[in-house]
Amino acid sequence: MRQQLDTAIRLSLAGQVRNRFAWILLVAFVPVWYLVIGSMISHTGVAFRLRATGSTVTVDGHYLTLITAGLSSITLITGFVVFATVRRARPFDRRLVLSGYRPSALIAAKTCGALVQAVAIGAYAAVIMLFFWRPAGLWAIAVTFMLAAATYAALGLLIGVLVRGDLEGFFLIIMIAMLDTFLENPVDNPLANKSMLEFFPSYGPTQFAAAGAFHHQVLAGMAAVSLAWTAVFALLGLAVLRLRMPRPARAAAPAGTLSAGTPSAGTPSTSPPHQTPTAAVAQTSGGPGRNPGESGLPADQRVVPPPAARTG
Repeated sequence: MRQQLDTAIRLSLAGQVRNRFAWILLVAFVPVWYLVIGSMISHTGVAFRLRATGSTVTVDGHYLTLITAGLSSITLITGFVVFATVRRARPFDRRLVLSGYRPSALIAAKTCGALVQAVAIGAYAAVIMLFFWRPAGLWAIAVTFMLAAATYAALGLLIGVLVRGDLEGFFLIIMIAMLDTFLENPVDNPLANKSMLEFFPSYGPTQFAAAGAFHHQVLAGMAAVSLAWTAVFALLGLAVLRLRMPRPARAAAPAGTLSAGTPSAGTPSTSPPHQTPTAAVAQTSGGPGRNPGESGLPADQRVVPPPAARTG
């Protein structure tokens, strides 16, 4: 089991590393997205509702937009990479299971690979933000990005095992990620402080980032909400993945055990009483010097003696 898990984790990570388009998005898209979105928003104060504390704080709209822009980019990239990896690996996973791999090892490997990817992408997006803003609560933004990336990694896994085609999956990830992060920003959305947004996946990360970066508070409850979304998406995706995997191949029966179709000691045998291995091969042949119709036994039960017996 341990060896299968190690091999499956290496295969999962190798599949993600070989995704060159994801690397291009990660290296080029994230800083460009920061630059484009940040250049359109001025440094004006906006009211932001911290529902966990019940208070409303005034934050810099430009910096808040950088946070939501970072959330938008990493959720898109993480969802894309995990979705593409799961879709591409499904035929290979089926062959592994049919070859004797345990489905639990493959499922655990996909979970570990998605989490490693989410942590790496979230940390990268937080480091890139230093070129545009150096907040005192950078740790809160880094944790926020990792939480959001983990949630959308689990969502990409769920969509990857549910949809039939790539186009449907990409469309769902784009629409969910863009709308989810856009609605949380009061600069772009006048309804961002409404209670209905509590039911969106990026609600917890946005609240956590705003409290840590602008108000120097740690909202552990908002981190728990984000982890809950991740757990729900991951459990649903892994359950569907397990149901769609074939049954693993059975190991060969050890010597001395009864194979399928072999009668046990107490089961009467339907074979002739003096049947030998040589005779069993020739059950469908007639005896020496006989035509198929000359024996008193049916044609499928006639015994052919060994070659030495016929020569005598």
